Amino acid sequence: QVQLVESGGGLVQAGGSLRLSCAASGPTFSRYSMGWFRQAPGKDREFAAAISWRGNTCYADSVKGRFTISRDNAKNTVYLQMNSLKPEDTAVYYCAANRGSTMSTMPNYWGQGTQVTVSS
Repeated sequence: QVQLVESGGGLVQAGGSLRLSCAASGPTFSRYSMGWFRQAPGKDREFAAAISWRGNTCYADSVKGRFTISRDNAKNTVYLQMNSLKPEDTAVYYCAANRGSTMSTMPNYWGQGTQVTVSS
């Protein structure tokens, strides 16, 4: 069983930055692909970014060039650095963990979510 706890959300003005963190429990963190999804009010949850256990990354087109995902296997933590934030980035951001080398749209584990609000 893997537990994921997100932190770092908050309110920021457009153009600002935030860094989300996701701390994972369990001794096999390095074997999981990790990712961030987000869900805006009235919309479906969508993929934002992912990083494999080898460190390969991928991003949704909507965040590419502005967001950076990284992981620290020694700390069992994955990060999402968000720069040049836009009001349309406002959403609840969820950390996800998936066994294996790639992220899934239905990952094995979800965090509880952290709210990010970008004011115009």
